[in-house]
Amino acid sequence: MRLQLGCRLGFWLPSATPMILLLNVHYSRVSDLEQPQLLITEPAVPIESYRDSFGNWCNRLLAPAGDFTVSTAGTIRDSGAADPKNFDAGQIPVESLPIDVLTFLLPSRYCETDILSTFAWKQFGQGPAGWQRVQAVCDFVHERISFGYQHSRATRTAAEALNEGVGVCRDFTHLAITLCRCLNIPARYCTGYISDVGQAPPYAPMDFAAWMEVYLGGQWWVFDPRNNDTRFGRVLIARGRDAADVPLTHSFGEHQLKGFQVWIDPVDGEPVA
Repeated sequence: MRLQLGCRLGFWLPSATPMILLLNVHYSRVSDLEQPQLLITEPAVPIESYRDSFGNWCNRLLAPAGDFTVSTAGTIRDSGAADPKNFDAGQIPVESLPIDVLTFLLPSRYCETDILSTFAWKQFGQGPAGWQRVQAVCDFVHERISFGYQHSRATRTAAEALNEGVGVCRDFTHLAITLCRCLNIPARYCTGYISDVGQAPPYAPMDFAAWMEVYLGGQWWVFDPRNNDTRFGRVLIARGRDAADVPLTHSFGEHQLKGFQVWIDPVDGEPVA
C-alpha cells in the first residue's frame, strides 16, 4: 500500500532561537519514499542536516523571531504487513550480547532501572522468558497506565508513570523499556507514525507515536505497550535510549507551540493491503 504522511508545526518565538528537528523518516525507510522528504520552513531559513550518534537524521536551524512554521510531507510504500512476530525468539545472555546492544540495557534519563529492578524481578521473574516475558511486560503496562493527553508531562519518568498510573504513549514506552532492561532484555525507544489502517472508526486525532524495539533471538522486534494490538502502517522516524535522545523538536530558548498537525493516511482509491 501507499501512505501519505507528514506534519506541520507552528511556533511563535520572542527572539531568534536555535532549534534541532527530528521529523524526517528514518534512513531504514528512505528507499520506500517515492521522492525525497524535504523539510520546509516558513519563512525560509538555512538548514544544516547531520546524523546523530544513533544514526537518526537531524536538522539544525536558527528560527527567526515571530511566527515560524516547519513542515514535511511525502508518500511512502509499505508492505501492508503487521508488525513481525516470533514467539520462539529467546533472550540472549548478557555476556553474549553484541557490544553495540549493551547500551540499551543501561539506565537513561527517563528509564531508572536502579529504582525498578526489584519490582521487575518480583513481577516477571518467575514467568516464561524471551518473547513471552516481553509480552507480559507489555500487557502489564497497557493495563497499568490510563492513557490521556491531559496526563502529558514532559518530565515524567518510568518509575513515576508506574506510581501515578497515567500518561501518554511515551510513558507506556518508558515503563516497558525500563522493566525489560531490569530483566536483562535490551530495549530501545522509537518514535514515528502509526496509521489507523485496520482500526475501527471513529479515529482519534493523529499524533506522533512512541513504541519500543526489544532485542531477542539476535535481532530487534517491535513491541507497542500503548496499543498492545496488531498494527499496520508503522513508519519509524528515530530511535534512541529514551525520549531524551529523540525529541522531535528541541528548542534552545523560549517558544510557544501554536499549531500541530500530523497525518498518515492511505492514498485515496488504492487498496490498503
